[in-house]
Amino acid sequence: MKPNPSPLVNIATVMNFAAEGTDYDSTFEEDPEPTSSGSARKPSHHRRQAHLQHNLLVKDRPKREPKADQSVFREEASRDEGRRIRAQVLSLSAYDRHKQLINDYVLYFPGATDRLQRDTSRDRRDIDVIRANHKFLWDDEGSGQPQRAETLTWGQRLAQKYYEKLFKEYCICDVSRYKENKVAMRWRTEAEVKAGKGQFVCGSRKCDENAILRTWEVNFGYVEEARKKNALVKVRLCPDCSYKLNYFHKKKDVTKDRQSKRNQEKKRKRRHPSDSESQDETGLSQQERDLLEKKKKLDEERSEKKDAKKASEIWSAPVETEQEKSREDDFSEYLEDLFM
Repeated sequence: MKPNPSPLVNIATVMNFAAEGTDYDSTFEEDPEPTSSGSARKPSHHRRQAHLQHNLLVKDRPKREPKADQSVFREEASRDEGRRIRAQVLSLSAYDRHKQLINDYVLYFPGATDRLQRDTSRDRRDIDVIRANHKFLWDDEGSGQPQRAETLTWGQRLAQKYYEKLFKEYCICDVSRYKENKVAMRWRTEAEVKAGKGQFVCGSRKCDENAILRTWEVNFGYVEEARKKNALVKVRLCPDCSYKLNYFHKKKDVTKDRQSKRNQEKKRKRRHPSDSESQDETGLSQQERDLLEKKKKLDEERSEKKDAKKASEIWSAPVETEQEKSREDDFSEYLEDLFM
């Protein structure tokens, strides 16, 4: 009979299982103290096992992606903020949206409102148009009549209307450059006429003297529209300003006629003293006062007759229809409001 090998196999397997069992540890068990030289190699064996297990775990773990740069984070944050602000702005009404945008612009950009100002470098006021089209005399060449409005531009018509509002009996002059033989002249305005400037006060622009004024007739030569022109004007000046006016050439003095009339009046009073005695405090004789009274009575009678005639014709007269104002009337009213 053959021997049975099964008991030997069983013994070998048991020994293998026992040997393998020595490789497993438990965290709940304490390490046995080394008792022999063979047991001293166990720590290195354990380290190899731990290293292998760590490598297996690291291989199985997914790798972390690298972090993005800060610029990417900023871009994403700004996009998110933009989407949020856009949704907020679209939820507002048109007026609230406009108000919010303007407030944000003023708050976040100080001083930027200067860009919102309109360019006024090419703006022209009415006085600028008048200065650009001003003429010392607006009469036709040689005819002495004013130019027709149909042949003029809007600026020229405005300057002509301004010219018609000026008083052209005496001139206002500037003699500050008299040593260069340069004297400026212009006509008087309504305010200057009311103040007596140029007639009862010295006609020099910066002089307010009102004593011993003399009237000078001047052939005023000037350049206008690149042409040499002349105009005969009168100006009343004090002695100092008269000296400056006549620094190079003696002008014609037209105050002598008035002085001669005064001298003749004095001579007449000396020859007929009775006429001077009959004058009252107003300086008028009895005959002159009688004439004035008669004239007043006639004027009163005429005014009464006119009023009575108008009262009788008020019901028989046709109905007056309002007529539209012409362009010249509109210009005149506009200038009156402008220069009053």
